[in-house]
Amino acid sequence: MVDRSKLPNSFEFVVMAGARARQLLAGSTPRVEVGEHKKTTVAQQEVIMKAVEKIEKTDAKPDENMEEKTDEEKAAG
Repeated sequence: MVDRSKLPNSFEFVVMAGARARQLLAGSTPRVEVGEHKKTTVAQQEVIMKAVEKIEKTDAKPDENMEEKTDEEKAAG
């Protein structure tokens, strides 16, 4: 269990660990030793050890020249 009282921002920790856990579940390579831990625990360890970092959103607007994908392109990935 993580002692969140020692974290500067527990909300940010939860959001980052949740996002990283989703990445791990989707097949991303862990950046810390896994052992027999669940992916959610691995994600928490990665955030605590600063093996992953938060990426700030930019205010960039989508390119007006980009076309929306067709249903076939969306299905293909």
